[in-house]
Parts: sequence; C-alpha cells; structure tokens
Amino acid sequence: MMVLVALSMIFAALLLVANVTAVKIIAVGTEGIDAGILAYPFTFLISDVISEIYGRKITSKIIWMGFVVSLIMVAMFYIAGQLPAAGFWEDQRAYDQILGSVPRIVLASMIAYLVSQHHDVIAFHMWKKLTKGRFLWLRNNASTLVSQAIDTVLFVTIAFVGVYAWHELWGMIWVTYLIKMCVAIADTPLVYGLVYLARRNNLKIEEI
Repeated sequence: MMVLVALSMIFAALLLVANVTAVKIIAVGTEGIDAGILAYPFTFLISDVISEIYGRKITSKIIWMGFVVSLIMVAMFYIAGQLPAAGFWEDQRAYDQILGSVPRIVLASMIAYLVSQHHDVIAFHMWKKLTKGRFLWLRNNASTLVSQAIDTVLFVTIAFVGVYAWHELWGMIWVTYLIKMCVAIADTPLVYGLVYLARRNNLKIEEI
C-alpha cells in the first residue's frame, strides 16, 4: 500500500508541475516547446508501473485523481488572483501573466491527459494480454509512444492555437514528441527497476 501511495504522490506532483511550467516556452535549437516537457513524460512511466503492479482499475482511478487535483489547483490560483492585493505588493500583473495563463494550459493539458492516459492504460493491458505478461519493455513503449503522440498533438493545438503561428505550433509538436519519445525509450530500465522493487517487497502483481 505504501508503494501505491508513493507512486500516486509522485504522479500527482509531476502532473501539477507540468501544468504550471508549461506556461514557459523554452528554446530547443531553433524551435520552442513548453517547459512541461521536463515533468510530464514521466507521468506515463509512473502510470505504466502502477498498471503493471496494481492493474487497470486502480490506474484509472489514479488518472481521475490527477484530474481532480489539477482542477483544485486551477480553482485556488483563480481565487487567489481575484483577492485584493496588499497595497505594497506590486506583482499582481506578474501573477496574472504567469498563473493567469494556467487555466487554458490546464484545460488543454486535462483534455490531452484524459485521452492519452486512458489510451495508455488500455493499450498497455492490450499488449499485456497479447504478450501473455511478457516483454514489459514492449508493452511500456508500444503503449507510451502512441499515447505521447496523441497527448502532444492535442495539448499543443488546444493550448497555443491563436497564440502562435501554425508553423510554430508544428515545430513545437514534432520537437516535443521527439523528446518524449527519447525519454520513453530511455526510462525503460527505470520501469523494470520500479517493478522489480515492488516484487521484491512481496507485492502481488495483479492479473489483468
């Protein structure tokens, strides 16, 4: 149970950090991508580990938990932004520019998140059935790579259409997906390591 709690907390933390940092556009070569790339790809790693250990139903509940936590965050940011600022505090405009942009970012993130994460869980367990529980590396990457593509296209178009030109959006999409793809492949040993630690702690791997 403690492992599930820890994984859930890490999942939620990564999701919230990704939603806030996505406001900033960072340079990657000549292209720009949102800084949420630093945290968000690892949510798929965590959800795949939870799927492998605890099964599809519990993973789906945690995905919905992440959705609710993000809504709470947006509500708190909005309420704090509407409260009157102290007379000596001069950073209201900065607050509005940064955290005031979060609602649209979170809306885009949540639509992309719900679609891609649920696809990831469904695809992961489809591959688990097809491989009869073997080839974790294949299940992890086959589900994640497609889910990341879905997430990237949905998020960038919803979050930034009308803000940036279409050629800039296309640049953001392909660079973001390329980085996510590299992260997904590179973190495969970490998936094995986390699942191994769970098994070592006598956690029962649930059947599909």
